[in-house]
Amino acid sequence: MKSLFAWLKGYWCTLRRPSLHFSLGFLTLGGFIAGIIFWGGFNTALEVTNTEQFCTSCHEMRDNVFAELKDTIHYSNRSGVRATCPDCHVPHKWTDKIARKMQASKEVWGKIFGTINTRDKFLAHRRELAEHEWKRLKANDSLECRNCHNFDFMDFTKQSKRAAKMHSTSLASGEATCIDCHKGIAHQLPSMSGVPGW
Repeated sequence: MKSLFAWLKGYWCTLRRPSLHFSLGFLTLGGFIAGIIFWGGFNTALEVTNTEQFCTSCHEMRDNVFAELKDTIHYSNRSGVRATCPDCHVPHKWTDKIARKMQASKEVWGKIFGTINTRDKFLAHRRELAEHEWKRLKANDSLECRNCHNFDFMDFTKQSKRAAKMHSTSLASGEATCIDCHKGIAHQLPSMSGVPGW
């Protein structure tokens, strides 16, 4: 017991004043290597949680919104270009991605406590969940949409008259953003009863 106490005391002294026991070069190199390992692990975890496979690993997503996505042009189309969950729900820029991941941690809380673990519970919360996402996309000017759909290269002559008019006026002026008109483009709309204009 006495030797354990002496070992702990010596260990504590080393931790409190490492420069007495190790050279500055060793500490710098050790810190650099530890930083690389931490950063690599952090980024690896970030990228693993930023895949469609991860998003659909829980039945709440797989059986509800992912099942709906499969029936849309964003999943299967003539060109073979397909949007995955992170393409639409996670920003590409690193700082925005971190902020979104922190915001999405509430979804883990919901998973743990079974907020939407059945189809009925999901449907009961569907409008609230959709409104959160619409608000987020409105606030960032539909950034995730614009990652693929570049307004500068739209050919209005190949669009319907209504779409060309809206894109060339409201979208071009900044009066509207993609999500204002394209709610329900990849997932079924919740009940919009009581919402003006629906």
